[in-house]
Amino acid sequence: MLYYLAEALDFAGPLNLLRYQTARAGAALMTALLIGLVIGPKFIDVLRVRQGKGQPIREDGPQSHLAKRGTPTMGGLMILVSLTLSLLLYMDLRNPFVWACVAVTVGFGAIGFMDDWDKVRKSSHKGVSGRTRLMAEFLVAMVAAWLVVDQSNTVIYVPFFQYTGIPLGWFYYLFAAFVIVGAGNAVNLTDGLDGLAIMPVIIAAGTFALISYLVGRADFSAYLGIPHVPGAGELAIFCATIMGAGLAFLWFNAPPAAVFMGDTGSLALGGALGAIAVATHHEVVLAVVGGLFVFEALSVIIQVFWFKRTGKRVFRMAPVHHHFEQLGWSESKVVIRFWIIAIVLALIGLSTLKLR
Repeated sequence: MLYYLAEALDFAGPLNLLRYQTARAGAALMTALLIGLVIGPKFIDVLRVRQGKGQPIREDGPQSHLAKRGTPTMGGLMILVSLTLSLLLYMDLRNPFVWACVAVTVGFGAIGFMDDWDKVRKSSHKGVSGRTRLMAEFLVAMVAAWLVVDQSNTVIYVPFFQYTGIPLGWFYYLFAAFVIVGAGNAVNLTDGLDGLAIMPVIIAAGTFALISYLVGRADFSAYLGIPHVPGAGELAIFCATIMGAGLAFLWFNAPPAAVFMGDTGSLALGGALGAIAVATHHEVVLAVVGGLFVFEALSVIIQVFWFKRTGKRVFRMAPVHHHFEQLGWSESKVVIRFWIIAIVLALIGLSTLKLR
């Protein structure tokens, strides 16, 4: 709304700053952070009262996690509120990319909320059936893909090569939906320790804030040899709101966590990253930047596949962060070391912009 106000006043005086996406991104980050910090304590109190026993803790998980009983979940609602309010203030809502990413974020958040609510209501970690959830996620993802994908550019671009891509035609829409759903569920699987998922999400969002800005600029994209997507620069502001809301949540999610993100937050944030990657045509780069999420998801797939075939486990426990806990690593050691990996992967992802 502030952007429209500034535009109506012809960006007069200090309002001229809102003309620039970089300035609005910085303001959006700080606004989302402030909103999250302000509403956080009251939000957590309400969740604690409403949920009673909090998020169910798996009996077959690491025994140290049993001490977390009673911690409320659905903290992702706090992220969604601060994120949405901030982007409404600073983003150009006439941009179709904005609405596609909002649709995925809110849609996946709603699916995650239903899953979290079912778990809390039944005091079980099972929640909504996986098939039902995946069907709903793909429906939302297909709508988003239809909104952001230009029919004249249905190409998967290959990193490290200028303008080199694989044309998929109409199959690109299915690929885009798979990226969005895959990203949402990969982040969801990573969210198992205090602070483990949210910091890599913040790092990935910061990386894609830069990518979105460069892709949206014809001069920079031509210089770097990356695909130019008109209007994608506005997503840098969206990424900034994720960073601000995520930092606010981390304030309360730092060990020992006062609140868990739940599927409400992890599905929403992962889906948002996937939608942004599709909009900017950097889906492959997302697999690099979000390599930690990919590794977590693959550990589950490998574990289930191998156990069904042989009756033996590859990892002591999946997702893989629990494997390291079972090896004797403390929770804080796992979290910090995974953060370091996320930073390294983000730097590798950024290197693809220049090394072409």
